[in-house]
Amino acid sequence: MNTFDSAKEANSKIDHDKREFDLNIEKILENWKVYHAVREIIANALDEQIITGTADISIFSDDWNNWHIVDYGRGLNYHHLTQNENEEKLQNDKLIGRFGVGLKDALATLYRHNVKVTITSKYGIITLKQASKSGFEDIVTLHAEIRDSNNPKMVGTDFCLEGCTNADIEKAKALFLKFSSEKILERTRYGDVLKRNCESANIYINGVKVADEPNFLFSYNITLLNTKIKRALNRERTAVGRTAYTDSVKNILVNCESEAVISDLTDDLQRYEIGSKHDELNWNDVILHAITELSQKQDRVVFVTPEELRESPSTIDEINSSGNKIITIPSNIANKINEQNKNSDNNNKIQTTSQFVAEQNERFKPTIIKRSELTPREIRIYDRTNDILKLIGGRPPQVLSIEIVDKLYELGPSQNTVVGLWELPKRRILILRTQLVSLSDYAGTLLHECAHAISGADDVSRDFEIKLTEIIGNIASGLIQSSN
Repeated sequence: MNTFDSAKEANSKIDHDKREFDLNIEKILENWKVYHAVREIIANALDEQIITGTADISIFSDDWNNWHIVDYGRGLNYHHLTQNENEEKLQNDKLIGRFGVGLKDALATLYRHNVKVTITSKYGIITLKQASKSGFEDIVTLHAEIRDSNNPKMVGTDFCLEGCTNADIEKAKALFLKFSSEKILERTRYGDVLKRNCESANIYINGVKVADEPNFLFSYNITLLNTKIKRALNRERTAVGRTAYTDSVKNILVNCESEAVISDLTDDLQRYEIGSKHDELNWNDVILHAITELSQKQDRVVFVTPEELRESPSTIDEINSSGNKIITIPSNIANKINEQNKNSDNNNKIQTTSQFVAEQNERFKPTIIKRSELTPREIRIYDRTNDILKLIGGRPPQVLSIEIVDKLYELGPSQNTVVGLWELPKRRILILRTQLVSLSDYAGTLLHECAHAISGADDVSRDFEIKLTEIIGNIASGLIQSSN
C-alpha cells in the first residue's frame, strides 16, 4: 500500500481517538502566497533527506489532482509542531531550514488560502482546523487535528495538498537549485559557481534561492555560511541583500581554477572599456585572481590598459605580431600586477605591457658594425647619409649618431620585422645592415627613425609604417639620383 492510499483509507474511517493540538501561531506572514508555503514544505523534506541520507524526495500529483510532497526519512510527529528553534538545523550549516518554525508558517498560509493539508506518517495523520483555545472559548486559533496512523511501518512523511495548483508547485520548485537547469561550472569549499541561463543570475544558499542579480555573470550556491549570511537569513528567506553574500561570492570566485570560470571572467573583462562588464568584475580581488589563473594556463597572453591601447600603438602592434592574445584590464590592476612582478621570479611573472617591454629590452643586444667592415657597395649607400638628411633640413639635433648594426634583438617571435630603431636614452639611430642593400631601403628607414626622434611619437601600425617607409625611401632615392 503506498503513502497516498494509506492517507486516503485513514481519512475514510471514523476515528473517535482524535486529538487537537493548538499551533499557537501568534503572527501570520500576510505577504506569503501558496508557493511560499509549498517552498517550506519542500525545504523541510530536503533537509530530512540530507539529515537521514535517504532517497530523493518525491513531488507528484495523484488521480484527484492533489499534490504530494514525500520524504523517506524518520517521519513527522506532533512534537515537530512545538519547536521554535530547531537545534539540529541550527548546528548543521548544510541544511536549508534554520529556525524550525517554517512548517507552522506554511500550514497557517495554506489554511488561509483554502488549501487542505493532510500530513501522514507512521506517527499519525494530521489535518488543520480552527478551534477555540483551551479555557478561552472566545479566542479561535489554528489547531492541528491528530489521528492515529493505520500504517505504523510507514517510512517518511507525506504532505498531501488539496487545492494547490500546478503553478504554485512550479513556482515553489523554481526556488530550489535541485529543480533548476543551472549547470555547476565549479565547486569550491565556499560554494558553487553556476552557469547563468536566465535573465537574472540567482543566488542560492544551500540550494534555496534568496536573491536575484540581474548583472551578475554567474549564479552561485553558497554552502559555507559566514556570520553575515546567518544574520541576514530571516524566517521568510526574502530580502537577503547583496552585502550579506558579497564576501561569500568573492571567496567562491577567488578559489576557482577551472578554465570554464576563468575564461568567462577574463572574456567579460574585455567589456571593461565599454562599461558593460558584469558586477563581479568590479571586485579587484576577483580580477587579479582571474588574471593570475589565466596567465598560468596560457603562455601567450598580455594584459594591457585602455591608455596603452591608445597611446602606444607600436608596442601593442608588436605584442600582436608576437602571437599574443591581448586582454584589456583597468590601469590600477595593471599597476598592482607590475608591483607584484617585481617580487616574482621569471616563471611567475604576469605579462603586462610593461613586462613585455622589459623582456624586449632584455633581448636588445645591438652589434655595431664599423664602416671599415662594410662592403664597397654598402659603404657607397651609407655615405649618402648626409645627402638623405639634407632632405629634411639636416641631421635632427636630437640625433647624436647613426649606427649600422648586425642585429637589434636576440630574436623573439616578431623581432625579425624590426629594421631600425630610435634609441632615446643614447640619442642614436640604429639601422640593420640588411637595409644597405639599396638606397631606397636605407633612406626610408633612416628618415622613418628621424621622424621618431623629432616627434617623440610612437608608431601607428606596422602595415602603415612599412608603407610609409617604402614611400619615403623611393622619394629620397629619386631626389638624390636626380641631383647627380
